[in-house]
Parts: sequence; C-alpha cells; structure tokens
Amino acid sequence: MSEWLMLALAMAAACAVVLSITVLKQRRVRVDDNPHETPDVIEYMTMMVGVVYAIVLGLAIAGVWEARNGAQDTARAEAQALHEVSERVQAYSPAAREQVRADVNSYVSYTVKKEWPSMLKSGELNDKGAELLEKVRADLTSYQPRDDHEGQSYQPLLDQIGAADAARNARAANAGPTMPGVVWFGLIAGALVAVGLIFTLQIRRSPRELLLAGLYSALIAFLLFLIWDFNSPFGHQVVDTAGPFSELFSI
Repeated sequence: MSEWLMLALAMAAACAVVLSITVLKQRRVRVDDNPHETPDVIEYMTMMVGVVYAIVLGLAIAGVWEARNGAQDTARAEAQALHEVSERVQAYSPAAREQVRADVNSYVSYTVKKEWPSMLKSGELNDKGAELLEKVRADLTSYQPRDDHEGQSYQPLLDQIGAADAARNARAANAGPTMPGVVWFGLIAGALVAVGLIFTLQIRRSPRELLLAGLYSALIAFLLFLIWDFNSPFGHQVVDTAGPFSELFSI
C-alpha cells in the first residue's frame, strides 16, 4: 500500500468518525436545546487545548523533519566519501586501484541492496557491512606509495575512508525511530482530546459546521501521518534516502 493511499484512508477515516458521531449526537439533542448555552469555560478550555496541542505537534514535526534531513546528509556524506576514494585512487598502481574500486563497489552494493532494507526494518546495521568497509581501509593502509605523487594521495584517501566510516557510524546511531513511545502516546491522546472537545461546543448538522469539524479532524490525521512518515529518519523504502549511492555508483 502506497503512502499516499494510507494518508487518504487515514484522513477519510478521521472525517467519517467525527461526522458520524456528530450526526448521531444531533439525533439525541432535545427540541428545546439551545446551542448558544455552551459555557464560556468550555470554549476557553477547548481553545487552550487546541493551542497547546498545536505547539506539541509543531515541535514533533520539527524534530522528525530535522532527523530526516540529518539522515539524508549522513547518507550523502558516506556516498560522497566513498566516491572520492574511488576517484582519488587513480594515482595508485593499476592493480591496487582496481582492488580498491572493486572493494568499494562491493561495499556500496551490499549496503544498498542488503543492509539498507534490513536497517529500515530493524533499526540496526549488521557486521557484514562493517567488514566490507574495513576491507577498503585495509587496502588503502597496506599500500606502499612508490613515489611522491602516490604519497601525496595517501593521506587524503585515508581521510576520505575515515569520513565514510564516521558517516556510517552516524547512520547506525540514527537508524532507529526518532520519537519514543511515550511521545506517541501523548500525540495520540492529545488528538483524541482535541477532537473530542469539539463535541462539547454543541455542533449542529449545518453544512458549515460539519465541514469545519471534518477539516479539523482531517488536519490532525494528516499531521500525525506526517510525523509517522518522518519518524523513520531513513524513510520506509530504500529509495527514500539511499539516492546518493545510486547516483554516484553503478549498482
């Protein structure tokens, strides 16, 4: 199921529930009921809860958005560092050059095709990827430069493989969900309270009131879905954040 379909179903379900409750509640209203008799304190509480919940939603969205941007920067830094290794190793002897490039391609291919899907499911990296990256480092550190030109390329190559290793460690640290469970409890409970309080305002079955109630519930459903979607820093599919690897390497 695509994310767009899931979003549409979530928003439609929220609207359907709120509108159904409103219509059923209206059928039980007495004839002499006056919709203008809502106590001022209830209106004040509804407004305050809405404002507080909007602030919480804003902070949650900002947190997951920042985490997603950080994940994209991490993936880009790792891919770029490995690409620099493949390009700068041109100064080495043909045998060493081909060996390094083959090991870099093996690491990239394994990372995108094997490790990345596993990371999205479990939130952890495996040891095989670390071993492949260590193989690239061993290729570089064990090489003995033959002249000054190769010697000048030696340290920059080590710096780039160090940058790739640092980016991988950052990816491992941020592979899990951004929001802890207690935050999700607060977001869902707050949504129920915020939507539930609109029924205390004696909403009638007029098209305008039903439209506003439906849009309000759909907006909250959309914001919660947005938080859920960005709660996984590296996305829910490999193509979400692994693009830099595919762009820089033929895999």
